[in-house]
Order: sequence, then structure tokens, then C-alpha cells
Amino acid sequence: MEISKPHSYHPSPAIFLSIWIPYLCYANEVGEAFRALVPVSLVWGSYAVATTYVTADAVDKGKKAALAHGDNPGKTARVAVAVVDTFVWQALASVIIPGFTINRVCAASLYLLGRTTKWPLPVRKWTTTAIGLSTIPFIITPIDRSVDYLLDSSLRKVYGDGEKHK
Repeated sequence: MEISKPHSYHPSPAIFLSIWIPYLCYANEVGEAFRALVPVSLVWGSYAVATTYVTADAVDKGKKAALAHGDNPGKTARVAVAVVDTFVWQALASVIIPGFTINRVCAASLYLLGRTTKWPLPVRKWTTTAIGLSTIPFIITPIDRSVDYLLDSSLRKVYGDGEKHK
């Protein structure tokens, strides 16, 4: 599976694209998939992990923008754009929309399994978790593209000069 979530705005590889760190942005989706089986505090903990990743990625992009623009006029604005664009993109594409999507897929599957099968509750919960986990690879690209479109059609128009920040 190709990792497409960590949104890179610069051609140089970020520290956040190392071997395992990008998988942290999937923590909340995994947490949502396991919601039926684990205490809700663990699910919220998975959101904390994903949000920490998102924040760290935004800070990293801001540092790279600061280095790239040196002492040029407009440096502060460029850094702010890099941080805000990265944070908003990541928050939507890595945390909010996928978390909601997996939550609803799992809730619907648990409900449907309860209505259509006589399986014991633990089997239905494990099946729901498997469905949630197996959904993750299929939602990544459509969500990423939708968030790109949303930001290109809204927030990125505010940035001016037409520069694409990805």
C-alpha cells in the first residue's frame, strides 16, 4: 500500500516520511475501527497521536518554508501559509474526514450485522473492526483528492499569487 497521506509541499523528503512515522496519521482510523472493542479513551488517544503527527508536520513545513525564503520580503507570510495549509490539509485529510468515515462504516456494519445475522456480539464486533480496517486503504485517495479540491477552491485562493502549496 502506498502512503499518500503525509502531504509534502516541498520536493525534499520530510523527516515525517521516514519508514514508520507516516503511519501515525492513520492512528485515529485504526482507533475508530477498534472502537467497538476497546475503551473509548484509547480511541481518543489514537486521535491525540494523529493530531500530534499533523501538528509536527505543519511545524516541519513551516521550518522548511523559513529556510527556503531566507530573509526575503514576505517570508513571514510564506511560513504562515505553509503551516496553515499543511495543518488544515492534514487535519481534514488525515484526522477529521477519515475518522468520521471509519466511525460511520463501523457503526453501520455493526448495526447491519445485528439486524441480519444471529452472530454473537463479540463476533459482530470483531467483524466490524475487520471491515473498518479493510476500508482504510480504499478511502485514502478519494479523501486526499477531495481535500485538495476543497482547499484549491477555497483557502488556497486566499493565498494569492496562484502558487500551489503542495
